[in-house]
Amino acid sequence: MTRNLLHSAATSVEPARRASGGGAAGRAPAAPARRQQRRRFFPGDPQQWSAVGFAVPLLAYLVAFYAYPLWRNIELSLHGYTVRAFVQGDPEFVGFTNYVEVFTSDTFPVALFNTVVFTLVSIAFQYAIGLVLAVFFRANFRLSSVLRALFLVPWLLPLIVSSSTWAWMLNSENGIVNSVIEAFGGQQINWLTSPETALISVIIANIWLGIPFNLVILYSGLQQIPGELYEAASLDGASAWQRFRHITFPLLRPVTAITLLLGFIYTLKVVDVVWIMTTGGPGDASLILAVWSYREAFGTGQPEFSPAAAIGNLLIVLALVFGFIHLRMQRSWERK
Repeated sequence: MTRNLLHSAATSVEPARRASGGGAAGRAPAAPARRQQRRRFFPGDPQQWSAVGFAVPLLAYLVAFYAYPLWRNIELSLHGYTVRAFVQGDPEFVGFTNYVEVFTSDTFPVALFNTVVFTLVSIAFQYAIGLVLAVFFRANFRLSSVLRALFLVPWLLPLIVSSSTWAWMLNSENGIVNSVIEAFGGQQINWLTSPETALISVIIANIWLGIPFNLVILYSGLQQIPGELYEAASLDGASAWQRFRHITFPLLRPVTAITLLLGFIYTLKVVDVVWIMTTGGPGDASLILAVWSYREAFGTGQPEFSPAAAIGNLLIVLALVFGFIHLRMQRSWERK
């Protein structure tokens, strides 16, 4: 019993002796730590001021070009802004009335359906064609660099030029597409003026515009895959399809995820291509949410800024939802 008490006392005294460190020897490391802590928060520390100097421009940029426009858009959607209200600065607070008007409008289901079709079809074809071209150019044949540069031309052209070019090519009377079709005995197609083909026309133009982006990103991702994996697979007798299925596509998954996310956000906010080619018509046949928002604000003689802001906020929510989905998927892949 006594031996156990002495043993417990000794074990309790030993940590205290280590903590005290024999007086001055134990207190010696604490003083530099306190001086370092005071130095870390000393207002005259140049390292701290340099860090603040680098952070302030970034914070100012985020506030000026992200936080303030977002807050302003939300404020617009919660008030009844008209041209007179903008001039006098006295808009009426209406709450969620603008959102109710948007969701109950007859245009909303048409625009939502067109947006879903326009976005999914565009992303699918842009990614598929971009991936095929990236795999093709990975071979590094003689003219691969020249052809890659030519494929970047649609990406480098201003969108108004590309959209106007497609509008001319698909013109019913003088378009080159109809001229080729008629040369082979086909009939004239009203690409931009028929409700059956207007949405297809703007999708084709948008696919053409987005292929270079997918090509560049996916080609860069392919360069990160070690060539030894393909050599080992070839020695094992794997075919080209098996190498793509078991090596290229799995290792390209992180790049694929960010490519699809960026493509989704870009396609969701497309306005210029659709507006220049069809202005969302005929009727609402090619109207998507982004074009609807622009038309409400600037496309008519009587601008409706508040409903346009409500539609814009809906697009922001959709982009945020898919962004969070991407983050969750990326974390699950990292755990695996």
